[in-house]
Amino acid sequence: MNSIHTYVDRYYDWLKEKTFIQKGETTDWFIIHTPFTSAFNDAIEIYAKKSGTHLKLSDDGETLSNLALQGLRIQGSKKRRNLLDSILLNYGIRVENDELTIETDIEGFAQSKHNLLSAIVEVNDMHVLSEPNIASIFKEDVRNYLDAQNIIYTPDFTCTGSTGLAFNFDFQIARRDKEIVIKSFSTITRSNLPAFLFSWADIKPTRQKIAKKNLNAIAVINDEEKEVKSEFLEALKTKNANYILWSERNSEVNKEMLTAA
Repeated sequence: MNSIHTYVDRYYDWLKEKTFIQKGETTDWFIIHTPFTSAFNDAIEIYAKKSGTHLKLSDDGETLSNLALQGLRIQGSKKRRNLLDSILLNYGIRVENDELTIETDIEGFAQSKHNLLSAIVEVNDMHVLSEPNIASIFKEDVRNYLDAQNIIYTPDFTCTGSTGLAFNFDFQIARRDKEIVIKSFSTITRSNLPAFLFSWADIKPTRQKIAKKNLNAIAVINDEEKEVKSEFLEALKTKNANYILWSERNSEVNKEMLTAA
């Protein structure tokens, strides 16, 4: 448990060190620079506008613009539109003139900023769908895989952690003496991997206390389109998170990981 708390503390320190605020070009807006990176390896920025106790947060249209620059346009594709809508619905984000936005008050700022940043990171990953050989959405592939194993699960599982922030996982499996939270990665990056590890570490003590069960985490990673860097797998091992490479999903070891009571 102490190692988990140490990891969370270090993650906080890293966030604080790498996050800074800049005055925007207009008097109403401020720019929050985050340590997370976009599709073009630029820092993800969140724009904030305060009016009394009301706050509006926006990505300034960068997320969808970056997708378009990579050859992926949402308009004209029902599959892409449905995926985008699903991601935004999970985090309570709206689209206004191609901007991802969320409105809140001062008390809800932390959760809203977290939700917008999480949505930006997930939407950024949609660029893999611009490749012509991607036939289906990876999250749906994982869902079909779980169905094929006759595994009962809760989709889009949300849990509040020790920080008070709520985190979303693609699936949750409840067993007799343990719970498993699953996140599917069509591609794994330096942005979405730390976010996954942090979210699991944050909910683990709270969830184990409530459910009175051990909580495990599994990252299901698509390695068939792009080789997964060994450093990412080592990071998962170091933080005691399990992973299933999609090319090895039918191995008995991986099936046992999901089905063992």
